[in-house]
Amino acid sequence: MLQAWVMLALSGALMATAASAEVRRESVTLAGRQVTLHLHSFLTEDERTTLQLVMTNAQALAVLAPAGASAKDYTALALSPDEGFIREGAPVNSAQALSGLADPTTARSAAEAECNRRRAKGAAACVTVLEVGPAG
Repeated sequence: MLQAWVMLALSGALMATAASAEVRRESVTLAGRQVTLHLHSFLTEDERTTLQLVMTNAQALAVLAPAGASAKDYTALALSPDEGFIREGAPVNSAQALSGLADPTTARSAAEAECNRRRAKGAAACVTVLEVGPAG
């Protein structure tokens, strides 16, 4: 019984340490927009490559942040660490990008809320992996 409690406490401490770890970011300006990729450790190599393509290719970016949207709008993409972004060649159901929002906080919150609504029961809470906003 003591072993189980120690393992549970250690597991919780490790999770808290991982959650507080700084996530590396990459940012670029593309088509008058500031695009920031949060390089979470759960992203697979293919997912990182796909997201880096989105942040460096105006046509790919237009899928998440449509050209008709105002350059002053904000967009965020959220994923569950347990579900990732792309599985079996297609975006997972919980991967949610919301655009046309008034500020970055609202964009992150809205994308994470919708992702959390769609994630599988028991899957880890969603986090923002990509943000798009006005350049400058």
